[in-house]
Amino acid sequence: MSADAVWTAEEYEGEAVVRAQGREIPVQLKLSGRFEPVDGRYHWGGRIAPQPDIERLARSTEKDVTVQVGRLAGAPARLAEVDPWGGVRVQGLSRPPWAQPPREGLSDGP
Repeated sequence: MSADAVWTAEEYEGEAVVRAQGREIPVQLKLSGRFEPVDGRYHWGGRIAPQPDIERLARSTEKDVTVQVGRLAGAPARLAEVDPWGGVRVQGLSRPPWAQPPREGLSDGP
C-alpha cells in the first residue's frame, strides 16, 4: 500500500492492481464493504478511477477480475457499469482485498 492509502476495516482508498486476461493493471480506487447477515457473506465494492484498460474490460464480455492491494492475496471481483466520467464500478463477495486493522486485544496483526 502506498503512503497515500487510507483504510479502515470497512473502507479502502488508494492504489491497487487489477488482474485480468493475464495482465496487471495499476489503478486508483475507493472501496467499502460490510458483512451481510442475510446471506452470511462479506459484500464489498466501489469505484475504480478512470483508466482506459479497465473501461475496455468493463465494456467487454470479460468482467471477472482479481483486485490486489499491496502484497495481500488478490480477491475475486466483477466489473460492472462504466460511469459518465469513465470510472468503473467493481463488486466482490469475499474477504476484502485490503488489510484489516488489528483488533483490540488480539496479538496477531492483519
